[in-house]
Amino acid sequence: MRSSLTKSLQVLCALSALAPLAALAHDEPTPLIDRVRAATARFLNINAALAEGFVPATPCVSGPDAGAMGVHLVYPPRLDMIVLNPRQPQALIYEPMANGAMRLVGVEFIVLQSVWEASNPPPAVPALDGNLMNLVGFPNRFGLPAFYELHVWAWEQNPRGSYADWNTNVTCSHQPDRSR
Repeated sequence: MRSSLTKSLQVLCALSALAPLAALAHDEPTPLIDRVRAATARFLNINAALAEGFVPATPCVSGPDAGAMGVHLVYPPRLDMIVLNPRQPQALIYEPMANGAMRLVGVEFIVLQSVWEASNPPPAVPALDGNLMNLVGFPNRFGLPAFYELHVWAWEQNPRGSYADWNTNVTCSHQPDRSR
């Protein structure tokens, strides 16, 4: 009995020693985040993104309990092909600010399932720098065909993780009301 209690305590101590390392993992930039930041720094000003061909694709996307994603601007030519390059995201994500400005908070990599599967038979799943992309089936809230996606919160820390879909530090509370 004492032996199993000792082993349990050793396991708990080992796990508690790893907890600070796990917390650090969310705070420290990764090589992927560093590459995304370097590639998208010019888009901190939304006008640069618009000038390079990014177009508005969604209003500010939010979840009832999970924070938000933000406003997505997509680069249409990248949606019809497989581009898994940290320097070429398919979408830039902006948070509407109280003063009317748009603040770059992250990017999204998007690959249509049909495009992926034309070159990669299932069960292959696209990945970017070892991060598996998530499948969003059809039908979906965006009215898009099924697609794979990966968010990278390169410009806003995300308590849920650098690659989680929803960011509790992002809000849509300043999205302009277009119904008026």
